[in-house]
Amino acid sequence: MLEAIDLSKSYGTHKALQDLNLRVASGEVYCLLGANGAGKTTTINLFLNFISPSSGEVKINGVSVNKKPVETKKFIAYIPENLILYPDLSGLENLTYFTALASKSRDIDHLENLLQKSGLHMDAARKRVSGYSKGMRQKVGIAIALAKEAKALLLDEPTSGLDPKASNEFSDLLKALSGDGTAVLMATHDLFRAQDTGSNIGIMKKGQLLEDYLAKEITLPDLEKRYLDLMKD
Repeated sequence: MLEAIDLSKSYGTHKALQDLNLRVASGEVYCLLGANGAGKTTTINLFLNFISPSSGEVKINGVSVNKKPVETKKFIAYIPENLILYPDLSGLENLTYFTALASKSRDIDHLENLLQKSGLHMDAARKRVSGYSKGMRQKVGIAIALAKEAKALLLDEPTSGLDPKASNEFSDLLKALSGDGTAVLMATHDLFRAQDTGSNIGIMKKGQLLEDYLAKEITLPDLEKRYLDLMKD
């Protein structure tokens, strides 16, 4: 569903990403770990076509992002570290608006059900987003992805700043999405969430994917040790 092929991005002499080869199949949750500047966000931005690659190719559902950027947008949803919603609208009104932008026709009952499925209670769904916590906004983001019927979800530090309860709820939502066949690519600093939520884990440093693992085959202590060893200069 998501594929990077010999993907590189340079800014002058600075190599933000070097020869990345990455595949995320339907139903997989691939977690990218790494320090700031490792290339995680650059990778996400290349899939989103926010920036253009210096070399290599990005594909979503077999379609080249480089050649057909508009077509690939219909397959994906994106939740950044701080999801921007319209503060004077309710969660339900935001969902209605963004669903219409995606050219999807959904009745109010269906949208309400999606918000509930995403863990947002209906009394909150009808209140202004300006009073929402970050966790509540992320749930609206999940509902938008569901309404859009996105085949792939791109996440950039989605659990940063969440309390443990909200972070755990978000992880459960990702597991449910992957169980329904959604491919998830998540950039994160959270080793625990990566090991708990991910099916695959990659460690990046200075624009390179150094190692990757099946989450079920590495324990959290071993992942932490390997991560810290790789981060040494």
